[in-house]
Amino acid sequence: MTEETPGFDEKPDVPSGATPDDAEPKAAAPSSEEGAAPAGDASENAGLVAQLDQVRTALNERTADLQRLQAEYQNYRRRVERDRVAVKEVAVANLLSELLPVVDDIGRAREHGELVGGFKSVAESLETVIAKMGLQQFGKEGEPFDPTIHEALMHSYAPDVTETTCVAILQPGYRIGERTIRPARVAVAEPQPGAQTAKPAEENTEAPADSAENDGNAGNTGNTGNAGTAGNKESGGPDEG
Repeated sequence: MTEETPGFDEKPDVPSGATPDDAEPKAAAPSSEEGAAPAGDASENAGLVAQLDQVRTALNERTADLQRLQAEYQNYRRRVERDRVAVKEVAVANLLSELLPVVDDIGRAREHGELVGGFKSVAESLETVIAKMGLQQFGKEGEPFDPTIHEALMHSYAPDVTETTCVAILQPGYRIGERTIRPARVAVAEPQPGAQTAKPAEENTEAPADSAENDGNAGNTGNTGNAGTAGNKESGGPDEG
């Protein structure tokens, strides 16, 4: 018969030189690490928030730069468009200035009845083209003289005007929009000097004449009365009675 060896309780392996009680603190160690984990997460979140603020600041700066660049580009486009229009107006004005003598010749031919036949068709076509380009004629008789758009070549005095007036258009003026290409060359007339003060003086001279006439009439009446009285005395009529 075989004898059974008495059994024994199994125990965890313990490193050499260590007591069984040393294994218990190891079991409690994870709880201390779990308590330190939230502090690390908070510092990491603070770093992410700081980076996010930096990104937002950089984004705002880039957005402001883009808006400023867009505004500068819009101003540049407006300036270029304005300069383009100005250059076009100057070019058109220079061209039409060279054609004004031809337009004047056409006007003189029309006044003398010489604008007939093929020359009339050509002249009308030319006038249509320059009108489309914006050329406008100005200057009329009877309008007040304006030195900014009129050039006075002749001067005279007239009793029927109250201010400096254009009485004759010697050469019409032309403009493009607000730009005057050539002023209207006119003859002007001004009121006669002293015309306003002459009438009161004449009225004052007429009054003494009327008074002198009245005085003369009164004197004649008095003399007539005296003569009648003397005649009655000589006849002896009323006094004798």
